[in-house]
Amino acid sequence: MFSGFMVDSWIVASLVAVVAGMVGFFVVLRGSAFVAHAVPQGAFAGAAAASLLGLNTILGLGVFSVLGALLIGRLERRGRHDVAVALALVLMLALGGLLLSWNTEYEPEIFSLLFGEVLGINNGQVLPSLVLAVVCCTGVVALFRPLLLVSAVPDVAEADGLPVRRYGSAFLILVALTTSLTLPVVGALLIFSLMVGPPAFARAVTAEPVRALALSAVVALVTVWLSIAGAYHWNWPVGFFVGTLSAAWYAVGRLAASRWMPWHGRTSRAPALAS
Repeated sequence: MFSGFMVDSWIVASLVAVVAGMVGFFVVLRGSAFVAHAVPQGAFAGAAAASLLGLNTILGLGVFSVLGALLIGRLERRGRHDVAVALALVLMLALGGLLLSWNTEYEPEIFSLLFGEVLGINNGQVLPSLVLAVVCCTGVVALFRPLLLVSAVPDVAEADGLPVRRYGSAFLILVALTTSLTLPVVGALLIFSLMVGPPAFARAVTAEPVRALALSAVVALVTVWLSIAGAYHWNWPVGFFVGTLSAAWYAVGRLAASRWMPWHGRTSRAPALAS
């Protein structure tokens, strides 16, 4: 399990977990789980387009995930957030279905992008994944304080003169880049579970933002490691283990918050996170 082709799987999956946990912290803080679900669907449409054209599917999903994030940001400016995300989601799903219907050959790679195939990662994916992970982590660190304020108390941030919409767009780009990195490992259908379950657990057990960010990354890392081990031993989709463990983390976090940490309620957390 720790030799041969599995080494690449462990490396890339670990990078995925750390990035998903860090970006997922802001996904949960902003209440943007729907966005984390919608953007990968657009990325999947890009992978289908790339496969149809004979191009690298990773390139296709990267381009479409960014375009999907920008579309959501554009629609948000003209209407409600949930409506904008829903419209972008159905549009990208429709496009992906059309592109798949034009492809007359079954592509295992497309299937793996839906459900994840961490055991199929090759050596050529390690360096691009590392570069993308560094870009995402650098973006989170550089934008941490202003994005924290904009996410936790947007009215205060706007009163302080921070460009709320600009930071919102930056957040969407981070989600898109994380999607490009994470989707081949976890799959489009369950990618958002890794970006929601561990961060939700971290937020439930601590109100200190830096600690919550670090804990989110650690819990996501543990989730992916256990998922790889489970997928290797039982030959089940890694997405099943990621989704199940993420839901379990969320349940444990809510139980801990309600029984032993009642002061970590939603109303009391926002000021602490923004400080």
